[in-house]
Amino acid sequence: MKNQIQNVVLSLLAVVALSSCAGLGSMMKKYDKMVKYEVKPSPLEMHGDTVVANVSGTYSPKYFAKKVSLTITPVLKYNGGEKALKPVEVQGEKVKVGSGKVVVFKEGGSFSYNDKTAYIPEMKNCELVLKIQGKKGSKTKDFPAKKIADGTIITPLLVKNDEKPLVADHNFKKSYPVSHTTEVFFLVNTADVRSSEVKGASMSGTQKFIEEKRVTKRFVFKGASISAYASPDGELTINEDLAANRAKNTVKYYSSIAKSKAKDKNQMLVGGEVETFYATATTAEDWDGFKTMMQASEIKDKELILRVLEMYPDGVKREAEIKNLSATYKEVSEIILPKLRRSVTTWNCEQLSRPDDEISKLAGTYPDSLANDEILYAATLTTDINTKLNIYKNADRLYGTTDWRCSNGVGFANILLNKTSDAQTSMDKAKGLNAGAPEVNNNLGILVRWSGDRKSAMDFYNKAGSSAEVGHNKGIVNIRDGKYTDANTNFGSENSFNAALAKVLAGNGDGALTVIDASPEKEDALSYYLKAVIGARKGDASMLNNNLKIAIGKDASFKTKAKEDLEFFKFRDNADFKAQVG
Repeated sequence: MKNQIQNVVLSLLAVVALSSCAGLGSMMKKYDKMVKYEVKPSPLEMHGDTVVANVSGTYSPKYFAKKVSLTITPVLKYNGGEKALKPVEVQGEKVKVGSGKVVVFKEGGSFSYNDKTAYIPEMKNCELVLKIQGKKGSKTKDFPAKKIADGTIITPLLVKNDEKPLVADHNFKKSYPVSHTTEVFFLVNTADVRSSEVKGASMSGTQKFIEEKRVTKRFVFKGASISAYASPDGELTINEDLAANRAKNTVKYYSSIAKSKAKDKNQMLVGGEVETFYATATTAEDWDGFKTMMQASEIKDKELILRVLEMYPDGVKREAEIKNLSATYKEVSEIILPKLRRSVTTWNCEQLSRPDDEISKLAGTYPDSLANDEILYAATLTTDINTKLNIYKNADRLYGTTDWRCSNGVGFANILLNKTSDAQTSMDKAKGLNAGAPEVNNNLGILVRWSGDRKSAMDFYNKAGSSAEVGHNKGIVNIRDGKYTDANTNFGSENSFNAALAKVLAGNGDGALTVIDASPEKEDALSYYLKAVIGARKGDASMLNNNLKIAIGKDASFKTKAKEDLEFFKFRDNADFKAQVG
């Protein structure tokens, strides 16, 4: 009897236990058939150093027990560890506590979820797994873990760290214009060049200038412009002849002295070819000169005369009205008019700089003999970065205390050589001399980006202006930040690998192909690998395999990379693909 009572009690307890877990047991049994999960994108992708999981789940009608709640935790599992994302709660319609998404038993239901986590290299090969704990009352059960996606596509990490530093303008010119002006004054109604003028300060100074420059190294007389004038008094026809003859006689005089001073046939003959060397212009009535001199004079009635000039545009009438001011006109004829009877010669010359080969030689043997602009220019005459660095170092030694371009040049070369510490020292010096220079801000931006601080790098780039180099550097930051539209804007019409990558990441595979084929990097193994990625995204197995074959032929390491790359996830069973990656 006692045993019978015990059996009844145990049976009742079993019924109670089964009834309390019946909902969970049924859900676990039907789990694979009545629950569906979807992950977008799948495989998972890394953008902006982050992996995002967008998960949705659907429960069929008459599946979700009314008194059951589920805690669903997506977990990224990888070699050496795992990363749990935030959990999501889903519960039946009669669960009295909790704030999870309610699923009605009769109708079924769904949930959607997203979370993100910082990408670490181990996540390159990982799985997204759902860990689910069911609960009914005080009872809990763990559902079998379920893999719902693979991870991770890391194509943004193909971006090249090929930032472009900027060097300041050297301001060197191949030649410098030099001019010299001579004035010759004539007596009234004459056009002869008087001996007193020849011996005067202006003409004797010009003769000295010509003699000095004719023997100066790399100095060239390009030509002379002669403007000859007559004062506005007298008849117009006479003044026209006077002005023309004054120009003619000025040319004649300078041509004669040039020829007489020539020492040999190879020496520059200033004015030797009169027709081409001298350009003449004449002004028969120099009213403009008259007005200018009158305004600058202290003649008593100058305001009255200036009004006459305004009132009477006709030259004859002007002259008559001014002559009516007899006392004033006498002063004008003595002070103003003689200065208008003149010719003005402007000598147009060119001082040639040292030739490139001489500058390059001196930069390597005797840099101290070069001027600031010359030594900065010398650095542009070589493609060897170490040679550039040595030249900029000498420039910095000679002129760097005041000229920021020198230390910026040292920083520029060190950036190209990936000598970050040395580059930072030089750029900090340049910043101290000119913190606002676009070149300085661009180069500081590169260095701070290399240290991992993309935000500060972008701040520097924004201060650096809008050059193609700055746009390229911004584009690299944009790619790493996952801002692909901005990257395409900043790369603009640039044809480069990084510009093509930005288009791929923005979903423009055809545009990326056009860019990469027009770039100087088109024959690089990495460029062919990117084309293989484009082929995979387009679903074009032939394009994928043809380009991957070339990439591996150029660089065997791409064989292993392609084998692990989830860009090719859907093609892993493709015979040609398998043959290439093994």
